[in-house]
Amino acid sequence: MEIKTIKAPEFKGMIQAGAQKLTNNVDLINALNVFPVPDGDTGTNMNMTFTSGNDYLVKSTESHVGRLSAVLAKGLLMGARGNSGVILSQIFRGFSKAIEDEARLDNLLFAKAFIGGVESAYKAVMKPVEGTILTVARESALAGQAKAEETDNIIEVMEAIVATGQEALDLTPELLPVLKQVGVVDSGGKGLLTIYEGFLAYLKGDLTSEDLAQANTSQHAHAVFDEANENPISMDDITFGYCTEIMVRIGENPTTNKNFDYEGFRQTLNEMGDSLLVVADDEIIKVHVHTENPGKVMKLGQEYGELVKVKVDNMREQVRELERKEEAMQSTITKMPDLSVLDQKKVALVAVAAGQGLKDIFQTSGVDYVLEGGQTMNPSTEDFVKAIEQLNAESILILPNNKNIIMAAKQACQVIDKPAKVVETTSIPQGLASLIAFNPEMSLEENQTAMTEALEAVVSGQITYSIRDTEIDQVSIKKDDFMGIVDGKIKVSTPSLEQTLLDTMLAMLNDDSEIFTIVIGQDGDEALAHQVADQIMADYEDLEIDFLQGDQPVYHYMLFVE
Repeated sequence: MEIKTIKAPEFKGMIQAGAQKLTNNVDLINALNVFPVPDGDTGTNMNMTFTSGNDYLVKSTESHVGRLSAVLAKGLLMGARGNSGVILSQIFRGFSKAIEDEARLDNLLFAKAFIGGVESAYKAVMKPVEGTILTVARESALAGQAKAEETDNIIEVMEAIVATGQEALDLTPELLPVLKQVGVVDSGGKGLLTIYEGFLAYLKGDLTSEDLAQANTSQHAHAVFDEANENPISMDDITFGYCTEIMVRIGENPTTNKNFDYEGFRQTLNEMGDSLLVVADDEIIKVHVHTENPGKVMKLGQEYGELVKVKVDNMREQVRELERKEEAMQSTITKMPDLSVLDQKKVALVAVAAGQGLKDIFQTSGVDYVLEGGQTMNPSTEDFVKAIEQLNAESILILPNNKNIIMAAKQACQVIDKPAKVVETTSIPQGLASLIAFNPEMSLEENQTAMTEALEAVVSGQITYSIRDTEIDQVSIKKDDFMGIVDGKIKVSTPSLEQTLLDTMLAMLNDDSEIFTIVIGQDGDEALAHQVADQIMADYEDLEIDFLQGDQPVYHYMLFVE
């Protein structure tokens, strides 16, 4: 099979197949995270990021590949979550830039796009680390470039990209010692390769029936087949009103009168509507399309075999129902106050936190907007932009409070049209400590400097549990053990929550420690925290210990000492 040119329909199909493949493998990618903390965020973040790009793509009627890729890149940019999601968005930003003037792609332009993606991603990362998604992106792109000089068949170029990407992924533990120590490959690299595998499967027309079943049943499936994401926003978004899905078992039956021809079948469907995705193997065809004539889609399917499954949703009626529900809810929901009507501030603060207690603490400490998020749900670039748009301020200072949110926060600063900076807080305790140095009369730059310097005087810690057996930095960890993390490193692991809290607090203390704060989470035991604090006070008589009710998920306790 040969493909020498990619036009808009093929480009859309390729991206949608990549999104589906990534959705199918979210759990696998999450399981590759190095830290055994119950967040598993790499697969989730990459999936939500790429799904955002795909959502933008399927709504576009653009027939120019370069402009279509720009739509994809915009969707990825606005939906980028976590470091892995931001890097993924930068890869496809460079991909798009490299082909922005091209109406269609040949083998050389196709390979050029991947090279552009690598160049963009490396520029976006301050200190590129090998053995990560960057390595997989670079090596696979170089292989594609070399292959494009040998053949004009785009399928062979994509095969080279995937094969070399797999080789690069397999070598990531040799480049990044922590991966080898834990016994995994890089999760971000695996996510990128999974997308590329989806591209290849689409180009070859050989997505398997097993792949289709996974896409239909995966709890993480929120790509094009997910009903929740099929709901259009408004009537203006609807050109073809019926979301139609059919599954056809290829073979002899009374209505069969043709041998299955993938290209001809897809082209006929393409003339019936939009948002088309066709995946098939030797036994099964699955179709998703928005059309005005569901009956014609079903009839076409019957020409090649037996209809196994049919699903039709009236999207206009879905919009009407959503509008009715929205009107009914307006009288009961609590709206975010319109902060723009307040007097303009010199510097406004945006912080990220999960748990009502923590949100209240940040707000009473002077934060203007607390964005819901944290370890288990990283806010996207668009989430930051929307929060900032509600603030009436000359400039914005963001406290991400998680190392995996910093890149999305920085990307938001580049998108908005007012000065904005990030204080690179990597934990909730750091975020709270930095607020002590905030001065509303100082400039944006002065506050960023002062608040960053304040972090140096703080030791932060967290208590959570392990989701698997492993060993990190010579600490042996068993599944379901409680772990004590100090400044991002696992220091303690025991079966006892009390012992873990005690040992972690002791590991954080020194002769200069003055104030110790314990933030109690959803699963934290306040009485146990006071009990441990009493034990600590027996040896540190001059130490002051404060307690805050944070209600945060994942972490039983968050700790910081000044």
